[in-house]
Amino acid sequence: MTSLYDPRDAADISRLIADYPLAWIVSRDFHASPLPLIAETDANGAVTALFGHCARRNPLVADFRADPRGLILFTGPEAYVPTALLSKPDWAPTWNYAVLRFRVEVEFVEGETKDAIERLVTKMEDGAWSTARLGPRYEKMLGQIIAFRAHVRSAEHSFKLGQDESAAGFAEIVAGHSDRTLAAWMEGQAKR
Repeated sequence: MTSLYDPRDAADISRLIADYPLAWIVSRDFHASPLPLIAETDANGAVTALFGHCARRNPLVADFRADPRGLILFTGPEAYVPTALLSKPDWAPTWNYAVLRFRVEVEFVEGETKDAIERLVTKMEDGAWSTARLGPRYEKMLGQIIAFRAHVRSAEHSFKLGQDESAAGFAEIVAGHSDRTLAAWMEGQAKR
């Protein structure tokens, strides 16, 4: 069933993860940690897994070894939309946002720990820094970390970005909102 707030396509989902990689990872025992993740996609661009790493001492490690099922939550652009932005006197304030929810099964992939770190550093540092600068400390750190791949079993997405506004109201929000990133995402979702 489609919703007014569905993202336009799989690329929007991958872009949100790339732009906002810090996600809440929640186990069935309700331990939760914010961790940065990288999306892995199929040939059609659909997210099939989320790749990351965490400290071995993180309670999630024991939880996911006992039961690999969990939930991953991403929050993308979001902001309050005040009444002052619209000329319509009977318009009510709202909150616009883009969020992703993935039900996953977590698999620990110890042999990919170094790759998980290197991929994240490459993405986040864009060549400005590398793990080589850590010297011998890097190998010691690797022993305290474990990589994981969270295989997506189902997904729910909500990109509530003004799709239910009138054309005039939408234009006023986009033109006047102080969060220009949110405004850009709104414009991107409006181009259907």
